[in-house]
Amino acid sequence: MLIRKALLSLWGIRILLLAFCPVLADGPADNQSHQVRPIPPEGTPWNEDQVSQIQKPLQALQARLKQSRRSLKGDSERLRLLCDIDVFVSAVEVALTHQEIYDPEKSMAQAQEQLDVASARLEALLERGPTWLDKAGLVPRGYRSKIDDSIQPYGLVLPDTWQPHSPKPYRLDLWFHGRGEKLTELDFLHQRLHQKGAFTPPDTIVLHLYGRYCNANKFAGEMDLFEALDHVKKDFSIDENRILVRGFSMGGAACWQFATHYAGLWAAAAPGAGFSETKEFLEFFQKEELKPYWWETRLWNLYDATVYAENLYHCPTVAYSGAVDRQKQAADIMARYMEREGLSLTHLVGPDTAHSYHPQTKRELEDRIDALARIGRDPFPRKIRFTTHTLRYHRMHWITLTGLQEHWQKARIVAEMENDSIVRIQTQNVSAFRIDMASGTCPLDPTRAPTLQVDGQTIQAPRPLSDRSWSVQLVQNKDSWALGTSSQPKVLHKRHGLQGPIDDAFMGRFLMVGPSGWPLNPQVGEWVASEMGHALTHWRQQFRGNARFKLDREVDASDIAESNLILWGDPASNSVIRDLMEALPIQWDASGVRLPDQRWDAGHHLPVMIYPNPLNPEKYIVFNSGFTYREYDYLNNARQVPKLPDWAIIDIRQPASPRWPGGIAQAGFFDEKWQWKPQPKIALSEAATAP
Repeated sequence: MLIRKALLSLWGIRILLLAFCPVLADGPADNQSHQVRPIPPEGTPWNEDQVSQIQKPLQALQARLKQSRRSLKGDSERLRLLCDIDVFVSAVEVALTHQEIYDPEKSMAQAQEQLDVASARLEALLERGPTWLDKAGLVPRGYRSKIDDSIQPYGLVLPDTWQPHSPKPYRLDLWFHGRGEKLTELDFLHQRLHQKGAFTPPDTIVLHLYGRYCNANKFAGEMDLFEALDHVKKDFSIDENRILVRGFSMGGAACWQFATHYAGLWAAAAPGAGFSETKEFLEFFQKEELKPYWWETRLWNLYDATVYAENLYHCPTVAYSGAVDRQKQAADIMARYMEREGLSLTHLVGPDTAHSYHPQTKRELEDRIDALARIGRDPFPRKIRFTTHTLRYHRMHWITLTGLQEHWQKARIVAEMENDSIVRIQTQNVSAFRIDMASGTCPLDPTRAPTLQVDGQTIQAPRPLSDRSWSVQLVQNKDSWALGTSSQPKVLHKRHGLQGPIDDAFMGRFLMVGPSGWPLNPQVGEWVASEMGHALTHWRQQFRGNARFKLDREVDASDIAESNLILWGDPASNSVIRDLMEALPIQWDASGVRLPDQRWDAGHHLPVMIYPNPLNPEKYIVFNSGFTYREYDYLNNARQVPKLPDWAIIDIRQPASPRWPGGIAQAGFFDEKWQWKPQPKIALSEAATAP
């Protein structure tokens, strides 16, 4: 209880400080890390009368929802559909609680309308069922996220041809919105109640993603797409070969990201404006002088679409820019990187147009994208070209990478079925991969054992099965390849969803675990309390959920089985940290923080890190960190990339800032077996100037 009260006090101080931060203009003014405007901005709260007008119907509806959950117990389908009602209630509650209100009168009308919609939906659900899913038009919806149990909004536009319960599979366009620092859930749902959006192709369902606010659909915003898509598929028949990704401005950046990182999933991509990488965009658009640490440049390879450009071999892409829009840079640099891969970008440019669609060019864009949608995705290409830099992005059609020689360096695989019995494969920086062809998809001769030519080495593989499925695993042993088996012993190694860096833990279900004991020293305890409060507050502000929280003594077996554990404290104050220390490559006790080649005083140093949980290697543990980009990075979406690698040693003598949690004494990556490896030392000048 004392810890929770301390956190509330810290949050209150932070809100007061933010209130006095000046609002600066976009552009170079947002390059001053010592003077950062708050995002989301400070709101103008409702007055007492307005609060009273909202609270009464809100509380009444919350009571009805609580009673309805009891009455619907055992009816899993209607309980699931309560999310379509909860989403409005949650939006109003968030506005009321956190005062993210930027036009009190307008927001008041929005809140009242949305409570009315929620009330009508609840009545319909209890009496007749989800009637809001039975007609064409605008349908705001919500789902409960697996990451943090929050209710997340999205919107559908159902075409005029829509028929409920029709088995006909529909084309689906995924739309990513532009940057909106004031785009609260309340405002987003208002848009989804009243605005169809820029594109409404005939006979097409359009899915508008909230993407957890203003992060260019990164991290939890990235997972929002797949969670919302799964939710839609439960109620609508979707043609898997006619799903397209589209967006403009910040949404165009998201579109580049999804088109290149998940190229095998889409029939086409239509990115407009935005950005497609970090370095050149910030130097050109933001006029920022970059001085990154060495690991930051490697971590740009997580989200930079440019270094994944080869994957557009599998995703037909039509880019759009205004001729005089500075964000035309995004498509120009993508064209340059695609050309290196032998690909020529289709880039439509609106004449004399700034940051918007030119009407005539927009029609040409629609015609081209509609033509690609009619053809649809090739679900089973005979040739695969796939580039990645991390096993977070590990799959392209029938090729799945299961091991890299070194993360954050370019990994590449080219696989081609030469005929009905030979598959030729070339690899770069790959240590293991799998070929998976589902029932009915394998075109190889089922009477012959296929020959695999892997990096010039010949391997005889087992025959396809009678259902025309085929699965083969290949593992590299020194300089040669061999067939692997699923019965091989599990050895700790970096793999999909368990490859780091620290931010990766927040792309799955996680639990914040606070300390209940006394720290090694007061300075460490103060830093932990401050940073834990920062992480909880900024998860809500930036990713629009409430991080689940327990004290160390409350963690149980289900938490270990289901969640990445975000452990706050030190071995003295957090019993979970203390119990795990012997199994970790970093040692930490009262005598110091130790790696094989270095030692730091525990009085003013502590580690932040990510590592497979020794109690459940299918999940992560994280020491003393939330997501690693901070207030300065909120000002431009291209900055919103990981700032810390797998581990770092924090010098708490240097105060936390809008860029860093303290001084960075050393940092680096674990190797592919999650063991410590030597890292480049940080120069004193680098450590002194980076924050």
